[in-house]
Amino acid sequence: MRKIVHRHLGKMVAGTAIAVAGTAVMVAVTLPGTAGADDSGTRAGQSVPQEAGAAAAGGRAVAPGVVEAAPAEGQKGEGRDPLTDDELKRVEKIALSNQLFQSSESVDGDRGPQRLGVDLAEPEADEAGRPDAPRRADVTFYDYRDDTLVTRTVDLGTGKVVHSDTQHGVQPPLSRAEKAEAAGLLIADPLGSGLKADYQDATGKALTSPDQLQLSGAVYRAAPGAQPAVLDRCGEHRCVRLFPKVKNGPWVDARSLVIDLSARKVARLDR
Repeated sequence: MRKIVHRHLGKMVAGTAIAVAGTAVMVAVTLPGTAGADDSGTRAGQSVPQEAGAAAAGGRAVAPGVVEAAPAEGQKGEGRDPLTDDELKRVEKIALSNQLFQSSESVDGDRGPQRLGVDLAEPEADEAGRPDAPRRADVTFYDYRDDTLVTRTVDLGTGKVVHSDTQHGVQPPLSRAEKAEAAGLLIADPLGSGLKADYQDATGKALTSPDQLQLSGAVYRAAPGAQPAVLDRCGEHRCVRLFPKVKNGPWVDARSLVIDLSARKVARLDR
């Protein structure tokens, strides 16, 4: 792992320089009224009197660009509008019944299921194109107590759960909280020593918390002969391969490590 960090570090620095240059070009093109000019009214490093600028614009002074504030978000959306913040909070509260809360467990072992996401539900076949079609939301949770995916559909008009589904062996994309928990387990495990050493090399500081990393990750499913026995239940269990990145620094190659969030174990894949 330590060699990989050093191999990628130079690429990351070069990539950052290109990204900065690209950003500078984009800003110069998109900012209204400032293309090619600095704040003091200069172009290409030369001073331009205000009168000359006005003459160049056909005798009229060019008004400065104005950035308009985003419109206020309503409490309710319409039709296929994205869910508003108020709707997101409301449907999650409706979907999480007291019974589900009391009988389930989150990724860190707390009571209540792990929230994965809230999405606008697709209309039924006979509702497609209807302006008055009911507006519904699908709320998904993962229950770590028995490794089940729970999906509840809430009718935004009536405020009621109209459909509930529980599935085993279904592994949707990971939430931010799950990736952070996986990183915490890896940092605390002996197999995380390489990650911590790479972080120390890149920053000069000790890695003690997932907050010090930028985290991407993917669900890992067991494949015959591709992993040690401890990971054979991945797919039934919720397992993660992490792609950590030092904040403002290089990526660290941790692809050979898998974190079983259900069993709270870390293992290295067989080569």
